[in-house]
Amino acid sequence: MKKHITKSLFLILLMIGATACSEDYFEVNTPSGTVNEDQLRMNDLLAPVIHSTMEGQYSAELTFGNYVQNFVSQQGGAVGETQASGLWSQIYLYVLPNIKIIKEKAAAENAIHFGAVADVLTAINLGIATDTWDNIPYSQANLGQENLFPAFDTQEEIYAEIFNLLDNAIAALQATDDSGIFVGNEDLIYRGDLDQWLRAAYTLKARYQLRMVGNGSISATEVLNNINNGFTSNDDDFQMHYDDRNINPWYSGEILARATGNFYHDIASQIVSTMNGDYYPFQSGALTIDPRLPVFATNGGEEEWKGFVSGGGGLAPDGTSANAQFVDGGYFTRIDAPLVLITYAEAQFIKAEAAFLANGGNETSVGSTSVAYEAYLEGISASMNKYGVDGSDYLADGVVAVGEGGLMLNHIMKEKYIHNFLNPETFVDYRRYDFSDEVFVGLTIREEDDSEGDYAGEWFRRATYPSSELIRNEDVVLANQQLPTTPVGWDE
Repeated sequence: MKKHITKSLFLILLMIGATACSEDYFEVNTPSGTVNEDQLRMNDLLAPVIHSTMEGQYSAELTFGNYVQNFVSQQGGAVGETQASGLWSQIYLYVLPNIKIIKEKAAAENAIHFGAVADVLTAINLGIATDTWDNIPYSQANLGQENLFPAFDTQEEIYAEIFNLLDNAIAALQATDDSGIFVGNEDLIYRGDLDQWLRAAYTLKARYQLRMVGNGSISATEVLNNINNGFTSNDDDFQMHYDDRNINPWYSGEILARATGNFYHDIASQIVSTMNGDYYPFQSGALTIDPRLPVFATNGGEEEWKGFVSGGGGLAPDGTSANAQFVDGGYFTRIDAPLVLITYAEAQFIKAEAAFLANGGNETSVGSTSVAYEAYLEGISASMNKYGVDGSDYLADGVVAVGEGGLMLNHIMKEKYIHNFLNPETFVDYRRYDFSDEVFVGLTIREEDDSEGDYAGEWFRRATYPSSELIRNEDVVLANQQLPTTPVGWDE
């Protein structure tokens, strides 16, 4: 079932806006028609929190999608350092303050299932925040005028809280809730299906644990234990649909923008060359491109698919003009398309990678277990089904059907990269493997018009804190600020 945003959500968003901050905030200019916290139900607040959570993911991808070369700025432009200020605003103005109210009301009513959903959403927002900025405000972030200069928690502390939140949610979702307060249609993801929220919590825990395998603090076997309790089919995908009145932002920002002469993005050569046979030549003769490519992009009807080199001034890798653009009516670029956070297919690629690593695999090793290989194939099959294409020839081609004895990490990560098109999680994967071209075949750093420019020849690994936060909380921000090329905690 599609999880459409209803018109009432946007009325609620207007209503919640003034309550997202402390009710005493400056005590002036309170808009008429706003509602006090005690007049709001948990159900009134959940839809705006989910909406802002998903819009925050979109905001992050607008930059990170360029970093990982899903797309480029119009005619091939690469972007520089980012503050990711749109993501910061969604999390700190709209998500965490409203979740705080939900949690307080859930505790007062003993509505443990509502509280569990709020915990999962908190974990999601903390996850993308700390992956983006490293140290972030959390434990002191919602104190209002009690503390206008909140300290920042370390990433280690944030991840401990993420796992604590998810563990609490998992336990609560399996417990009996006698409050009589139910999660319903205001749940824009699962429409109140708590079994799906439970599977989402396990899947998210595995996703976040995978970051820690590289530094040895969590084992790949622990990741497998959680993913085995996670998503069971594409029906579990964590996504939020739009409709023809409240339109998808990728459709608005790419298809409508291009049609009206406004700024838009083009499709990068890294994703195209991964899907058109350049980096992984098809062997059977039955395929010339990955069947998912036309679901993401169009080449204007030309014979060859040519993506834009990042920073290459409109050129494809062969030096001719690139031609790949977002396709009108594509999976992510139709008017009612969803924003997607995490899917069953990704869960299978997490399982494949974890099993590969648990078997002693590394960036260049060949061969793994049947568990790794079967999860790899299942992830591809689920991806094909999600995007509505026939993947039979693709799955049978020798470049994909390598057998468990021929499986390499680059096969798994290639498929995860393709499937997670327009998902900011790919920026995590690139950093986890240090932007390796052995793991992400063909990957090269953006080209620079000015070789002496800032950070030329260096990969971006984090955002800098927004200037608005620097103004409000200068001493604390400066104490935590790092160069945008500095690894975050789990990336060190």
